[in-house]
Amino acid sequence: MDSLQLLDKRLDTTEQVVEEIMRIHRSLPPRPGLDEVEAARSLIQNVEKEDQAWLEAIDNQRKPSSSDVVPGELFAVLQEMKKGLVRFRSKEQIREAAKLLDLETVHSLFDDFIQRASDCINNASPSPSSNGVSAPPSSRPPPPTTVPSSLYFSEKTPARPKEMVSRDDSFVSTAKPSLYGDGFVAPPRAPQQIVDSTLVPGKFAGNEGEKLSLIKLASLIEVSAKKATKELNLQNKLSPQVEWLPDSIGKLSTLTSLDLSENHIVVLPNTIGGLASLTNLDLRSNRINQLPESIGELINLVHLNLSGNQLSSLPSSFSRLLQLEELNLSCNNLPVLPESIGSLANLKKLDVETNDIEEIPYSIGGCSSLKELRADYNKLKALPEAIGKITTLEILSVRYNNIRQLPTTMSSLSSLRELDASFNELESVPESLCFATTLVKLNVGNNFADMVSLPRSLGNLEMLEELDISNNQIRVLPESFRMLTKLRVFRAQENPLQVPPRDVAEKGPQAVVQYMNDLVEARNNSNAKSLVVKPKKSWVQMCFFSNKSNKKKQSSMEIV
Repeated sequence: MDSLQLLDKRLDTTEQVVEEIMRIHRSLPPRPGLDEVEAARSLIQNVEKEDQAWLEAIDNQRKPSSSDVVPGELFAVLQEMKKGLVRFRSKEQIREAAKLLDLETVHSLFDDFIQRASDCINNASPSPSSNGVSAPPSSRPPPPTTVPSSLYFSEKTPARPKEMVSRDDSFVSTAKPSLYGDGFVAPPRAPQQIVDSTLVPGKFAGNEGEKLSLIKLASLIEVSAKKATKELNLQNKLSPQVEWLPDSIGKLSTLTSLDLSENHIVVLPNTIGGLASLTNLDLRSNRINQLPESIGELINLVHLNLSGNQLSSLPSSFSRLLQLEELNLSCNNLPVLPESIGSLANLKKLDVETNDIEEIPYSIGGCSSLKELRADYNKLKALPEAIGKITTLEILSVRYNNIRQLPTTMSSLSSLRELDASFNELESVPESLCFATTLVKLNVGNNFADMVSLPRSLGNLEMLEELDISNNQIRVLPESFRMLTKLRVFRAQENPLQVPPRDVAEKGPQAVVQYMNDLVEARNNSNAKSLVVKPKKSWVQMCFFSNKSNKKKQSSMEIV
């Protein structure tokens, strides 16, 4: 019904008046939950500080000094446009929060109106001659003569009402009676329940496929903080406009697992350090370009996934994450690893593949619990000798780098099971590697024209099951190859093999092992036969040369 028709509608009886009051009350949009109201207030109070963090992050996105293609002025224009977009979105978020607060204000005001109407009906003394509503008691304060002009939008934060209905019934104060139901006065309206499915992996509040806005996210944080939530899964749940997290994230002090992967987050607030109980943090596939120093306050962190972001450095506070066991830094823009990485003595798995790393620091030897190190697709020219200190290392993968030599300390890797050094510039494999007798998989393929031989003591690797030497310049396999009796996979294509012949190599690894074994046995038998004949021949020669020598001596004496 149009608002002007309200003035023309006839209201001759109490029932008609009550019905109209009920209709107007029902016409309001759903009341926001207490958590949403608190989140909106918090957002408005902290927006300036959060905007500053966001703007600083934009300033930190400097044009690479090596880039001569993009003019500096053009890059500066891009940054200013990003800042303008931040300010615009900030105002939009404030408007959304203010609108929500105004909606709560009008609901609170209507609650008072409903209470007054209910009291009026309860206190009325109807008479046969009157169908109207009795006059209010003299003790009742007069009703307000004016209504706030801006009920739906205000730049100011309204005062918090004394009584508030929440969608979370654990925070509902005693409700007042309303006019609904038979006899005009019914039991209080049941508060709406929040379907708190955001705490269940794979689900979140709202319709299927709906993304959480910043206000909804802030509201969820408030609810989670009050419920002392342990796990929160927001994987791919945030709206693309949510590029930063509200400061209130620091309230989740009981949280042990937080998944924020596959969103559009650019900045983490300093309050992230307040998640004191956190053991698992997943931030993969976002757009984070810098971590706050407060990340070092997450001293209970065990698993940290930062893959698929835009990190170019790590904060010095990283050295404080002493409980960290798994660290994934793959697919970022890291040019180096900090020396502080060596402080992570409990680290078991380190993945830094697909970065721009040119050198792994010598301090890596301090990672005394490391079992898996993956550094594929970088710019490494060598591995530090300190790698040999990590006796716990089981998997070492350095594919697609510029490594020319493996360190001689590889012999100390007494637990090494897999080594992949393919697609490098290796000139040889050190003999010392053959003392790492626990090796099961070895890949030194695709070093192209650089590698021409394998270590003579390759046969020491008696546990070897897979060997890849493809795309090199190897002509002869070492005789000790015959000791590799457990070999199940052997790739040697695109090598100018002569021993064994190519047709033997194509028959499989055990055919090669048998060929090398037969070759060595045949050679040994041939040597044994030659040792039986040589003594007789050498004795005759010895006598001949002895006689000849004596004749020369006699002739020389005669000349003298």
